[in-house]
Amino acid sequence: MSDLAVRLGPTITPDPRRVIVKLFVPGEDAALTRTRAAALIDRIMLLDTDMMTDMLKETLRRFGGRHHDLEATFAHHHDLVRHRVPRNADLSRPARLLVGAYFSHEYAVEGAAVCNPSMIPHPDQSGLRPGQLRVAISLRQIGEGHLSSIGFATALLGPHAELEITDRSGALSVGRRHRTHHRRDLLAAGLSDDAWDNEVSAAMLESLPERFDDDDFEQAIGRLPADLVTRTTTQRTLEEMRRATRSDYAVAFPADLPLHRRVLWPATADESNGMEDARFVQVIDEDGRPSYRATYTAYDGRHIRSHLIASDDLRHFEITPMRGPAAANKGMALFPRQVGGRSLALCRSDGETIGLTTLDQHNTWQPPVPLHVPHRGWELIQVGNCGSPIETGFGWLVLIHGVGPMRDYAMGALLLDSDQPDRVIAELPGPLLTAGTAERDGYVPNVVYSCGGLVHGDALWLPYGESDARIGFARVPVSALVEAMRSSR
Repeated sequence: MSDLAVRLGPTITPDPRRVIVKLFVPGEDAALTRTRAAALIDRIMLLDTDMMTDMLKETLRRFGGRHHDLEATFAHHHDLVRHRVPRNADLSRPARLLVGAYFSHEYAVEGAAVCNPSMIPHPDQSGLRPGQLRVAISLRQIGEGHLSSIGFATALLGPHAELEITDRSGALSVGRRHRTHHRRDLLAAGLSDDAWDNEVSAAMLESLPERFDDDDFEQAIGRLPADLVTRTTTQRTLEEMRRATRSDYAVAFPADLPLHRRVLWPATADESNGMEDARFVQVIDEDGRPSYRATYTAYDGRHIRSHLIASDDLRHFEITPMRGPAAANKGMALFPRQVGGRSLALCRSDGETIGLTTLDQHNTWQPPVPLHVPHRGWELIQVGNCGSPIETGFGWLVLIHGVGPMRDYAMGALLLDSDQPDRVIAELPGPLLTAGTAERDGYVPNVVYSCGGLVHGDALWLPYGESDARIGFARVPVSALVEAMRSSR
């Protein structure tokens, strides 16, 4: 079946020039942490004014062109460590910026690898030739320490089988984080998931409005009855509630910053060790307006959690955790619209089976209905989706992956009933795509993996990761793919 997928020429390879600026505190990277921050600040303050000015100018000359608004970043990093500056010190602006520069370092977001893409229509479809579609491609970027973030690329599809990747150069930005209003129903679902549903959390939830901010939360604590405040478990419950609300955040980018220069960077404890495998999909709301949603895996070094990204324009992003039994594992993928009045998603809550889950009235993803279990040689270890279902005239097309001997990943396909997507009506009997000779070597060998393609014209356009190292592209005629499937009825 692999002859159905025609590989296209362009690839996306890791570019070590794509760097952001991170906070750097000397000593914190040592095996035995002993911050050397105070001693460093003391040494900086011994420099005379001319030396400080010259050092700052030289630093901005060398690094300013590689970053978006580097002076603002230096000022922010100074503010983060200013508690170590002697209270009687009155630092000039150049001195503050130089302190910030010493507490900064560059980080290559894709210094190790780039992989696991998804593809959606770009918000800007202006200036195209007939038969063209501009697409946004989400990327899993992996840097030093196997830390993953979410980046983007832009490409043009068509006419016919043409594919052009837009230049990815330019200074990157992690955007500006904004406060957001939390949802009481999601907080309640999270407390239930984590077994913190008790008298204190119940009283807090009753006191909070449907949408609340951090000030509302602290005021609700002040209204707790005294006999609850004195319970031995109260402070731990409140800390768990704070942790849950801190998982919600929003980040925005300047309107004039191109999509390929925007980076969604880990911002909470839940995702402190990475944001992995974003599955973006364009969704249509009840008013017929398009917007974007994505699921991704938040990893804190020990636990994985499914989180949701919502955006109207791929410039302003709101991030919230996903709750419920089906969201307990990685690999959720949303349907692009409601089916029969229900919000649906594919999942793999047991780690090895593709299931279908429904969002209930409390915004909790319910236990899944099994759709596809490992049963063929190339997928006996586990199966999972490769992105959101794609609506076609034949049914919901679902790209899947399977894992076989030697942890060899391959991609296949299922077809679900249009009106009853819990029914698999056909499946491809063999793999659609396996790692070719030039694709099997990389950061994680023998892997082809996608987080979502789309249909343009009469073809499926499929971006995929090659051995967790780089990204390739393939094109498959939809009618030929469906014709090669075998009925499951």
